[in-house]
Amino acid sequence: MAEEIIKADIKQEGTDSEREMTFLEHLEELRWRIIYSLIGVVVGTIVAWIFIDFLVDVVLLKPAKDSNASLQNLKPFGQLFLYVQIAIMVGIILSIPNLFYQLWQFIAPALRKQERRYIFWIVVFSSICFLAGIAFAYFVMLPISLKFAAQFGSESIKNEFAVDEYMSIIISVMLAAGLVFELPMISFFLSKLGILKPSFMRKYRRHAFVFILVAAAFLTPGTDPVSQIVLAVPLVLLYEVSILISKLSQKKS
Repeated sequence: MAEEIIKADIKQEGTDSEREMTFLEHLEELRWRIIYSLIGVVVGTIVAWIFIDFLVDVVLLKPAKDSNASLQNLKPFGQLFLYVQIAIMVGIILSIPNLFYQLWQFIAPALRKQERRYIFWIVVFSSICFLAGIAFAYFVMLPISLKFAAQFGSESIKNEFAVDEYMSIIISVMLAAGLVFELPMISFFLSKLGILKPSFMRKYRRHAFVFILVAAAFLTPGTDPVSQIVLAVPLVLLYEVSILISKLSQKKS
């Protein structure tokens, strides 16, 4: 009797998990996913604030020191607001795995049962791709761009940068690079769903390259051609890798 009750409960739970959610239930699910995401950002921000001096002096100011760029604060409470902004942005970066997890958990009800098993690995590799993009921007893009900006122009004019503008460029470039490095992961997911095919990507390769050049111009600060080229080259490589990933994922399916 007890065994039958357990089997009935399991069957009932399976039925509930597979049933379609109503519109209000989707809204409730979205609300909780947003709350969980914000909690992760708050926790990440607190951790970032604990190490804020290290993050500013050792990590974020390193590209400026290496390129001999001169920074200055022009606002009375500029550094205070700057530290708060940095803590929030670093908090978002630290909570990236949780953000991806909440996103995919919200999408999960719309996926088939066999597709849901990929969620864990999608979260893992999405986080790795994003962090790889940030690392690429920090170690490759920013040193080249800042060195070009610091040394460009007449020797009679001293290049001095406002620290808030400098930090805005640093963070925006790293976040932009992190997002564009998600291209292979997006290709894998869309190919698994049958939405994207490698033949389609190969057919519109030239169009994609033009779009990449335009995107690089928007994602890089100012009108610096060096940073645009530095970003466009890996974007082209990522597009080619995405075609290969799409082809392999469809073969495996």
